[in-house]
Amino acid sequence: MMRRAWMLLLVPAVPLIQAAAPPVAQVAPATQDAALNAFLDAAFDAQVALSPEMQTHLGLKTNYDRLDDYTDALSVRRMALAEQQLKDMRARFRPEQLSDSARVSYRLFESDTERARASFQFRRLRFPVSTNGSPAGSIPVLLINNHKVDTVADARAYIARLRDTERVMREVAATMREQAAAGIVPNQVNFAPARADAQKVITGAPFDSGPDSTLMADFRKKVAALDAPAATKDTLLADAQAALTGPFRQGYGVLLAALDAIEPQSKGNFGAWSLPNGAAYYADRLKNSTTTDMTAEQVHALGLAQVAAIRKEMEAVKQQVGFTGTLEQFFDHIRSDPKFKYPNTEAGREAYLGDARAVIASVMAVAPRYFRELPKAPLEVRAVEKWREGTASTAFYNRPSADGSRPGIYYVNLVDMNQTQKVQVAAIASHEGAPGHHFQIARQQELTGIPKFRKFGGYGAYTEGWGLYSERLADEMGVYKDPYARFGMLSLQVWRAIRLVLDTGIHAKRWDRERAIAYFKANSSVSDTDIAREVDRYFNWPGQATSYMVGQLKITELRRRAERELGDRFDIRDFHEAVLSQGALPLDVLDEQVSRYIAAKRG
Repeated sequence: MMRRAWMLLLVPAVPLIQAAAPPVAQVAPATQDAALNAFLDAAFDAQVALSPEMQTHLGLKTNYDRLDDYTDALSVRRMALAEQQLKDMRARFRPEQLSDSARVSYRLFESDTERARASFQFRRLRFPVSTNGSPAGSIPVLLINNHKVDTVADARAYIARLRDTERVMREVAATMREQAAAGIVPNQVNFAPARADAQKVITGAPFDSGPDSTLMADFRKKVAALDAPAATKDTLLADAQAALTGPFRQGYGVLLAALDAIEPQSKGNFGAWSLPNGAAYYADRLKNSTTTDMTAEQVHALGLAQVAAIRKEMEAVKQQVGFTGTLEQFFDHIRSDPKFKYPNTEAGREAYLGDARAVIASVMAVAPRYFRELPKAPLEVRAVEKWREGTASTAFYNRPSADGSRPGIYYVNLVDMNQTQKVQVAAIASHEGAPGHHFQIARQQELTGIPKFRKFGGYGAYTEGWGLYSERLADEMGVYKDPYARFGMLSLQVWRAIRLVLDTGIHAKRWDRERAIAYFKANSSVSDTDIAREVDRYFNWPGQATSYMVGQLKITELRRRAERELGDRFDIRDFHEAVLSQGALPLDVLDEQVSRYIAAKRG
């Protein structure tokens, strides 16, 4: 899973076209690509200027003392400015005067804005606090992982962000209360985990007499490394303590009070169908996640077919290892046998991380036989921090910073090692790390000749489709050393097929949480903890779970086409370069990209 979508999150805060800009006819055709890229990069920079947090994620230190605006007024402004941008681009450029790559940029910028326009009416239906995360977790993540403290000024900016947290929490609480007043109330499953994770952030010194809280420990470590007088450091630490116990703590209190006030209004756990205009909202989410026109019925049918097909593969592995019971009994065997588990200790967690790192090292050793280009950014494996285990996904990837100062990070949630399966380690590392998200996302950021919005943007079906394709590719690369590891991969594959069934079941067919959990458990060896966490995620994130397998099946289809049409001229390295060399694409545009590659190879 890739955390934080970047495409069209923001809209430029300033006009991108000056009144004196030359009309198309005055620009020589040879300069059109460069002119379009410059236009789109200016657009991206202006978009980023609206988000202090995105600036920090990109490694910039502009607006370093501010957090984002979380109000709906900014959303309205973003959309209006996006429309103006699109109008300006169409006035300045003609697709027929552009190269293939630049024409794709034009088309993507156009379609992204049109997609954002279609989705804009549903923006108030999305919950800012859920089991998928909240500012109570994302702000500490930003400060700890992304806010570098190289100077005293950086430290003061960190403190300013601690203070600014109160404003953010008030804005988020106000949104939640406005939604609740309109009958848009989070499902019951959200409140306890969101509350527990927020409480963990405000536990420890200076909030109480315990050891340093996570944020205080982080700030103390960063200040200790500064080249500054001791008195200055003491002042910084005192100011941070005052910010934490003052506005920061007050902000968390505001958020917790909102959760407490709204929770009694939650009547259960329901899909998007229960929201105002819920059917149209879900159709929009499906279109956004799959980049196709597939209906909920079509996605549901595809999921059922894929579950059945993957179960046959799992049956073959079950027979290979000599298990004589049913497939459902084999699932229980994998779930419960101690030999498939790590100790539920810190040593067990370190063992998991060590095994995941070994998998990635093995991929790196053979990767040149499968890829023309590899990402330059390093890749790290980390456990999810204790204070956000309750609302973090099972595993996810965070992209590197644009300036190279932060590596790509594969995070794994090790909250309960009794629920973590050894058989899945290799496949999860392949999906989230290498050759999965890191090979695609980090590589995308390093591409040249494409505008920034394509370097840092994405489409769920492509990005998650590549991650899921990579699990199968890892089998070809020799990652799975025994049948159980391959079964672990298949358990993740059926997991994503189950998502097609459950996402549509929950949001279009009105399945309840118990039915969703029962279907999941009957068709996979995934642990009970992961099943519950996943189902809750589907309830809170309509459509997103469908992107994985829809994207994987398309990439696989394109590979089979290339193998069939090119025969002996097919080279897996060239196919992967065709898929990856233009960055993330909607699936129809990816189809065209691969078709061009096939035509060029055929001569």
